[in-house]
Amino acid sequence: MQKAVEHLIGRPQYIAQLKKWQGQNDLIKIVTGVRRCGKSKLFSLFQSDLTFDSVKTKKKINIIDINLEDLMQTRKIGLVYDNEGFLTDYNKLLDHIVALLQPKVMNYVFLDEIQLLRDWQKVANTLRLQKNVDVYLTGSNAYMFSSDLANTLGGRYVEIKMQPLSFSEYFFSYQSKASLYMRTKKDYDEINDPWAVYSHYIKESGFPQTLDFLYDRQLINDYLLDTVYLNTIQKDIVRRFKIGDTNKLDAVVRYLFDNIGNETSVRGIERGLKAGGYNISVPTITTYIQGLLDSYLMYKCDRYDIKGKQILDGNAKYYVADAGLRAALLGHEDMDQGHILENVVYLELLRRGYKVSVGKISKGNKNIEVDFVAQKSGGEVEYYQVAYALEPEVLKRELAPLEEIEDNYPKFLLSLDLTEGNTKGIKRVNVLKWLLEAE
Repeated sequence: MQKAVEHLIGRPQYIAQLKKWQGQNDLIKIVTGVRRCGKSKLFSLFQSDLTFDSVKTKKKINIIDINLEDLMQTRKIGLVYDNEGFLTDYNKLLDHIVALLQPKVMNYVFLDEIQLLRDWQKVANTLRLQKNVDVYLTGSNAYMFSSDLANTLGGRYVEIKMQPLSFSEYFFSYQSKASLYMRTKKDYDEINDPWAVYSHYIKESGFPQTLDFLYDRQLINDYLLDTVYLNTIQKDIVRRFKIGDTNKLDAVVRYLFDNIGNETSVRGIERGLKAGGYNISVPTITTYIQGLLDSYLMYKCDRYDIKGKQILDGNAKYYVADAGLRAALLGHEDMDQGHILENVVYLELLRRGYKVSVGKISKGNKNIEVDFVAQKSGGEVEYYQVAYALEPEVLKRELAPLEEIEDNYPKFLLSLDLTEGNTKGIKRVNVLKWLLEAE
């Protein structure tokens, strides 16, 4: 049955990607991303579009929508949990879906949080082979997909990587929500001021549901810590690695969240934690980091040799899936605004389809860093520096790495400075304007 879509935040970028692959039934469409970033609501929006198109074209369709986190649904199907917290007996799910399929129409099958089901790939692959079935899945843990997809599905899938709201999505959604609370001209000015809204964005998060708690910072923090963070930690990391004492895991998370944008190594993390009173081995830290990456709570940005054109081993940078989540865990005080802005830009580059690395240029005995080297598949390279503010000495320092690059690919300096321009071929761009651009 079609779900209601009232008051849902539009996610046009992801709807466009789903529509791009719609009808290519031999491919399974999988939407991945951190828990509570909006994957289920995206399916609701897409189902609404499918229904609208069906009415317009007078072509009948059948939508089957199952959320494996919904205990009412899974009990009705007959699925039960094993002692490791996974749903078992995939045949019951398959039988349930087959009984709902309709002949001579296109059946759209949506399975939410598919990683909760053992042997889920057998269900997906069986449905994929039916000519009048189009399969869509969501998942919140990359580990569950890696080997299964490669081996069982034989590459017959496409992945759509979803994030919490971009600043652009948040800005317009915030305006809509906050307009209900406007009382003064100051209120009106704030909801139309990108800088004011950005301040809310980095503290209150881009997780869509937090907009329902507008102006209640405590409720937002409770939601981020309990529903997003602890839920992810427990279901995707603690259970997977059978962690008994979560204090060390929490210490690793806090260290990484506190050092976003800082180049580091696992050994460096070990030393930093030891200085803070935590004796955690390198293998354990490596395991925890992999769990954080697989659950999409964090991203790893490798170093790239700009002259040698190759990824470098060793140190890397880590970024959090959402700045507001970091603020909820560590607090709003003493936030490194430069690294927070860098984190936002990094996620936006990923959202726009770039592969992103940290650029390195060797000059004598010095290594010069370019914040981001970004490239789309088959496209030209672009270079980005990110600066919070551009006083004269900061401007000189931020331009220097880009000036060292000898090729003629586009170079950008993004900052909160309102004065835009061009310096030796380097485009100076207001970062909030850049974030609000439609892509």
